[in-house]
Amino acid sequence: MRGQILDYSVQTNSGIISGDDGNRYTFTGPEWKENRVPTRGMHVDFEAVPGAEGVVEARGVYLAIAPSDFTGGAKSKVAAGVLAIVLGSFGVHKFYLGYTKQGIMMLAGTIFGLILAIVIIGIFLVIAVGVIGLVEGILYLTQSDEDFERIYVQGRKPWF
Repeated sequence: MRGQILDYSVQTNSGIISGDDGNRYTFTGPEWKENRVPTRGMHVDFEAVPGAEGVVEARGVYLAIAPSDFTGGAKSKVAAGVLAIVLGSFGVHKFYLGYTKQGIMMLAGTIFGLILAIVIIGIFLVIAVGVIGLVEGILYLTQSDEDFERIYVQGRKPWF
């Protein structure tokens, strides 16, 4: 069955999944089969198994590619990397990956820096935003396709 993680607590080592069937399923840390911490919003694949006290539990929980990724929502790491390196100071790669807020922050930082360039200090802001884009572009391009997909597309990690 497929679903999405609603919540996960590191303290209790347990979480809740909203299944595609509309039901909720609990899971514990030992059932999580990936090597990163489960986070809210991750799309998962799991087996629904009756547990104690009539509660249905999720067993064998794995990351799954989101359904939207099969309908044209998939993002290319090469496109994201090239956009970050070439137009990174304008946040174009952020918009491409769906991080609108972070894209606006980078674009605003560059525009504000260009305006302040009159008093020299703005140049440093423009350079800093450009370096962020360059570093992110290099990170995108040097990762495997699977890592890029897990971290930036499914995992929704907005920075570095």
